[in-house]
Amino acid sequence: MTDPLLRQYHDEEWGVPVRDSRLLWETLVLESFQAGLSWLIVLRRREGFRRAFAGFDPEKVARFTDEDVERLMQDEGIIRARAKIVATIGNARAYLAMRDNGEDFADFMSKLVPDAPIHNPSGTVLSQSPLSVKISKELKSRGFRFVGPVIVYAWMQAVGLVHDHDPGCFRYTPEP
Repeated sequence: MTDPLLRQYHDEEWGVPVRDSRLLWETLVLESFQAGLSWLIVLRRREGFRRAFAGFDPEKVARFTDEDVERLMQDEGIIRARAKIVATIGNARAYLAMRDNGEDFADFMSKLVPDAPIHNPSGTVLSQSPLSVKISKELKSRGFRFVGPVIVYAWMQAVGLVHDHDPGCFRYTPEP
């Protein structure tokens, strides 16, 4: 990794277990915007995303209107993909519906991945897994969009549900 921002992200954030529901949701949103692009593009615009999406406060984002979609489509600080913007608003509503039904997002993930982090000792990074397929289906059944198995797997790596550091990486820890 030659880019300092990407290196810092890898060294300090990627793969660190996240148990905060709102931060899990924020990371899932960012991963959905990354689809088809490099993660570095998202990292460079992360603060713009935070500003544009009200600090990733699901309560606020869920109230966004068509006018907000148009405003975001003009915001050069984010990735201006209408379908992803609309999905983010819908995903905020799905997140809140889960909460309102007594289903905390972090608890939901803990139930699906009770033994996190799952270690991948092969040194081969997968693009998806049977578990990411399952989680994708569970999220979609709750109304989430742009949460296919590849996006979900990248998110699982980012939030420490899967330990995918290469065995030669200083962040690698062997399976307990």
